[in-house]
Amino acid sequence: MKKMIALSAVLVLGAIGMACGDSGANNAMVNANKALVNAANAAQSAVNAAQSAANQLSAAANAAANAASSSANAMKGAPANAMKPANTTGKSDADMAKPANTTKK
Repeated sequence: MKKMIALSAVLVLGAIGMACGDSGANNAMVNANKALVNAANAAQSAVNAAQSAANQLSAAANAAANAASSSANAMKGAPANAMKPANTTGKSDADMAKPANTTKK
């Protein structure tokens, strides 16, 4: 904001100088004003580019945080025995705990 106020002041002084001066002075002042405006525009463009880069980094950080949170939430909902190996014998856990059938003689 201070830059814009200073630039405006320079432009006003340039306009006063052009109104009171000869054409050589006017041309020099116009060229100086153009240079100042171009410099201010370049500075603003650099600020905009930096802000854009910061916004992109922030968006990437938010995406990573959301992915981590989703992953953590998915693990919370997993049952405790989700990683237990499957019973491939065809018998239930209760049947596996019983001793083998023996016949009495």
